[in-house]
Amino acid sequence: LHLESWRSEMKDEINRINQVLPNTTSTAEIQQWIESVTNRMSHFKAEHIRLLKEATTLLELALWKAKIEENEEDALGDVIAKKAK
Repeated sequence: LHLESWRSEMKDEINRINQVLPNTTSTAEIQQWIESVTNRMSHFKAEHIRLLKEATTLLELALWKAKIEENEEDALGDVIAKKAK
């Protein structure tokens, strides 16, 4: 979801130069556009990294929980087996 909206925003920002360029004689305006595109890309990159770290943490916690539950089931099975003897 985030990636699609980011892609759309970047396409819009990149396409904006097609509106600006024909009407400008100033390199300052073009440099401002380049800086805007670069800043947006940096922002999206940082946000993407943050989301990846969050997802990694959630995955690690889920795996840790599954391993604990697996160990608890194994221990419970051992207790039941010993009582059956």
